[in-house]
Amino acid sequence: MNLALFDFDGTITTRDTYTKFVFSSTKLARLVIGACLLSPAIILHKVRLLSAPKIRPLISRVAFTGVSEKQLDASAERFVSEYLPSVVCSDMLRKIAEHKENGDQVVIVSASISPYLKIWCRNHEIDLICSELEVRNGRFTGAYLNGDCSNERKVERIKERIDLSLYREIFAYGDSEEDYPMLNLANTSFYRGELFEAASVE
Repeated sequence: MNLALFDFDGTITTRDTYTKFVFSSTKLARLVIGACLLSPAIILHKVRLLSAPKIRPLISRVAFTGVSEKQLDASAERFVSEYLPSVVCSDMLRKIAEHKENGDQVVIVSASISPYLKIWCRNHEIDLICSELEVRNGRFTGAYLNGDCSNERKVERIKERIDLSLYREIFAYGDSEEDYPMLNLANTSFYRGELFEAASVE
């Protein structure tokens, strides 16, 4: 058996879905308050002084702290059925289907968050490793259980969950610097659709 690891945003989809989900599932008043609270961090991110892995947990904390699991799950169901089909690449769905037909294990490894990714992956019968939002007593705390699933943490989470020695070959697909460690882990990797060579990014 082979293993196929796919990033989600920008790889399977044509655009970032994390931000879209935050806006689509968060009430206007909370968005306005959040924008005020996070405006310094957002500015730093825009000028590339604060990385996406640093700002995503801040946004998630503001957006989801105290939100009921039932409420957010309902928003996630709508997001998966109504929005995601418009941004998922048909070519990548075919690539996933090809791996599955070959008997490969397919895993989404994403920095995006669990509420909607778990539904999409369940619908497509794909395994998932992602940034997981913590739930206590039926409500989200706003915290991540194991941190932002990006960069080296992608590899750490993969190795925690999967015995790589069981696989003859590992394939990986990504589209950003956050995917480089995962791409380097694989025998055969593709970056934005092109064969990836580690030497090209050193």
